Amino acid sequence: MSGVERIAEAFAASGKRAALMPYLMGGFPDLATSRAIGEAYADAGADLVELGVPFSDPLADGPVIHAADTAALAAGTTIADVLELGQALAPRVAVVLMCYANPIYARGFDAFAQALSDHAISGLIVPDLPLEEAPALREACEQGGIALVPLVAVSSTRCRSSARRASAARSTRAWRTSCAARPLPPARCRSRSASGSRRPSTRRPRPTRGRPA
Repeated sequence: MSGVERIAEAFAASGKRAALMPYLMGGFPDLATSRAIGEAYADAGADLVELGVPFSDPLADGPVIHAADTAALAAGTTIADVLELGQALAPRVAVVLMCYANPIYARGFDAFAQALSDHAISGLIVPDLPLEEAPALREACEQGGIALVPLVAVSSTRCRSSARRASAARSTRAWRTSCAARPLPPARCRSRSASGSRRPSTRRPRPTRGRPA
């Protein structure tokens, strides 16, 4: 069963208006305790579990999850640890991983999606991934049977979503073709900062002539 099918089954079998998916920070306060919490979720009737990967700059989360992130990282929790935790919970409840984009880009879309598949993870949420950059990751997830769960504002229109998806697909194809055709140009020095003002000079001032006062 693919991740998409398992998530759909969890919603269909919930018997409720909406499925229950509580959040779990992997490795908080430690790995053993977070596993016990996940198992308690399943015992209490959770349909799915959103499993968070601790990250140093969780910009889409509030202070409570930020504090849990910090504690989990301080305890030495790694992505590999969280994947193993998800694999341990997967036989009892569908697991949807919540991970920020930086670790995914660092490992590569295909490798990350394959790791999720190898650990029986059903879905992936990337809160800081723009909709326009999603097609390449969605393609990798689909190949691994993983459901990429997009986050879109309720105010988004169908027109905007459709146009953005088409534009993103064209941009992704053009980007891949361009990168394959030529190497990236060398970086150039910039005389102005991002704000548009000139950067202060780092040269030492010339000594003035004449006698000291």
